[in-house]
Amino acid sequence: MPEQRVTLITLGVRDLQASRAFYRALGWRPAQEQEGVSFYQMHGAALALFGLDDLADDMDRPVGELRTGAVTLAQNFASEEDVDEAWHRAMQAGAKAIKVPQATSWGGYSGYFADPDGHVWELAMNPFWPLAADGSLTLPPR
Repeated sequence: MPEQRVTLITLGVRDLQASRAFYRALGWRPAQEQEGVSFYQMHGAALALFGLDDLADDMDRPVGELRTGAVTLAQNFASEEDVDEAWHRAMQAGAKAIKVPQATSWGGYSGYFADPDGHVWELAMNPFWPLAADGSLTLPPR
């Protein structure tokens, strides 16, 4: 089994119902929901929203030690228009704008927003990384 893989990304959230509503407004639909956690199927992996207190308990850590770190989740798109559309959907859902989508120094187009718990998402179009028809990304050879 390959070592370079992530199968589940878990975001600790203060208010699970509010986070569920936020991600629903972005167009995300849960594959499974249980008390205290929601799971969203992605391409070959899953995203979970887990109540912060429950996540701290699961880790056997004090909730005060759990903070958002210097991590960015990203969605790549095929066009600048697709980035802008996703950006507007996020703003309508109540995201906090960090950086409005714009041309980048590396030749692409991207912007950043934070979800209700401060988890940062990048929306980007990278002309050097073509996407498959299903939206998946395979890094091109150098």
